[in-house]
Amino acid sequence: MYKEFFTMIKRNKSNESIVIDAVVGAGKTAYMEILAKEFGMPTFEEPVVNNPILDKFYYDRKRYSFPLQIFFLNRRFDMLKKASQSEKPVLMDRSIYGDMIFAKLLYEEGNMDKEEFDLYKELLTNMLDHVEAPKLMIYLKADTETAMKRIKKRGRDYEQVVERAYWENLNREYEAYFNEYNLSPLLIIDANRYDIVENEQDRSTVIQMISDKIKQL
Repeated sequence: MYKEFFTMIKRNKSNESIVIDAVVGAGKTAYMEILAKEFGMPTFEEPVVNNPILDKFYYDRKRYSFPLQIFFLNRRFDMLKKASQSEKPVLMDRSIYGDMIFAKLLYEEGNMDKEEFDLYKELLTNMLDHVEAPKLMIYLKADTETAMKRIKKRGRDYEQVVERAYWENLNREYEAYFNEYNLSPLLIIDANRYDIVENEQDRSTVIQMISDKIKQL
């Protein structure tokens, strides 16, 4: 499905943004904070804080899957509009393109009706006509075990109730998505291997990897 999805997207010109994407628990927030400081870039973070639906979703996915996806889609589009007004290159937490990963999974698990999924896809496609691809997409590749350990460590109550199968399925979808991703240059970082929060050498290595990739663009 992702190959077909990317084929449908218009190849608009790219902007100067860098996007960090990954499964829940892979370490996006830590990367955002460290890279923003290192490169002096404004950040646009995923709308998790002050999200009135997210905690309800984890307790009742069938009831809240569609409204949550619409909430995220709307906020991400708004975030892109604000980012486009920045005079400096920006750093973004997740991509509106990757929003499809969650919607597809929720539909296939039976938590979104076909009518809801079709409407979601129509809205997303209309929005993408007005979206520019990022200058660079960074994918933090983490296995389910690593992601779950970090989810447990950060202690958001609503994430603790989610069964392992959901995280495994989400990781599988991310792998499939990035195997087909072709909208912009892509840098894949092994988030299992590098600990940029606790290990200074790892942090320096990752920053250098990203700097080198940017210079190639």
